Amino acid sequence: MTSALAQLTRSPPGRRRRQARIEICWLLLGLLWLCLATGCVTIRPDQAPSTARLESSQTIVPARLLSNFFIVETKWHGEGPYRLLIDTGSSATLVSADLARRFKVKDKKPPKTVPVHSANGGVAMLESVTLRKLWIGNATFEQVPARVYDFQDLSSHLGLKIDGAIGFPVFRDTLLTLDYPGSRLILTPRILPATRTGATISFNNNQSVPLIPVQMGNESFIVLIDTGSDGSLSLNPVGLHPKFAHGPRPGPLVATLAGDRVQMVGRLGQSLLIGPYTVDQPIADLTDELSSIGGELLKHFVLTFDQKRNQVTFSPPVDDPIRMEPRRSTGLSFSRTPAYWRVLNVVPGTPTSQVQTGDLCVRINGETVEQWPWERYAELVKTAKSITYTFLAGTREYDLEIPTFDLVP
Repeated sequence: MTSALAQLTRSPPGRRRRQARIEICWLLLGLLWLCLATGCVTIRPDQAPSTARLESSQTIVPARLLSNFFIVETKWHGEGPYRLLIDTGSSATLVSADLARRFKVKDKKPPKTVPVHSANGGVAMLESVTLRKLWIGNATFEQVPARVYDFQDLSSHLGLKIDGAIGFPVFRDTLLTLDYPGSRLILTPRILPATRTGATISFNNNQSVPLIPVQMGNESFIVLIDTGSDGSLSLNPVGLHPKFAHGPRPGPLVATLAGDRVQMVGRLGQSLLIGPYTVDQPIADLTDELSSIGGELLKHFVLTFDQKRNQVTFSPPVDDPIRMEPRRSTGLSFSRTPAYWRVLNVVPGTPTSQVQTGDLCVRINGETVEQWPWERYAELVKTAKSITYTFLAGTREYDLEIPTFDLVP
């Protein structure tokens, strides 16, 4: 898949009508099945929650923002390092088959499988396991319910092996801080910190994920805070009246657990209010699922989640309105391996008509694709006027110079 107001700022006229819409939204929350964008799942808890043990008053773990995903590296019982995606948008924890084999509770019974609902309404069956322990820095989580998931597609997309996605309920016994600007995760015991700057907003946690109201123009609606999405605002327009300054237009391919879909993306002509904070004309991806805010928007904040009090605190580095950068592109989406990048999708109506889905790219600007990790390539797309791709046709290589452009100005 690829938040908001405890107290909405609004003018007096129409105040009661907007308040009524907020109350109706809260009543409807219990009826919703939620989904995790970019391969997302929602599972009703069927096992006892895990317990947390912190060896110190504060656990700080360096994080890496990769394609706007919040990823930490950690060792489990001296083994690893393993790369874990922190996913507040999921009620379930997913781990690779390797982690499950090494750390699950041994059971003589046949493996149990459970249905998992994806963002596009599909259903997959995943093996259910219980992890003896899960380690993040010097914090230990015991008896963690998890599902076994193949992260190969996500790993190929990022060009980096991902070993797990840690769901929101794992952190119920701690204060979880995701410091996007500082690239770090902070865990503290579940007590009220001495100082907490920013805006604190109540969230609904009935489905074991954080849901909050936001405001767009004169309309209020509910969003999921989804750190497991690399997008900005995923907007379900039903019942709303969004106005676009640019678009919406077809965008790149988005992967989900049960299939892929093409984005419809644009820049809103309205601002989004998250508590007292203004996101000026955010980029929005239209969806028919629950609206959510993902890493592209959340990276402007420090987020602290308190599941005991069902509160989240948003702390931006500055109080100025947030303006999201244009989304640059060459119109190509890739699946990455060290030897080549395979074209997954070509955005229609862009200067890439000579490229087709399935084509293999072996060099970028004369360097092998292995020399282009995600961060370096993303910076190139942002700053270069054009990029020269070397494609493979049988045993023959040929170059194509493709201009970059603002997919969303």
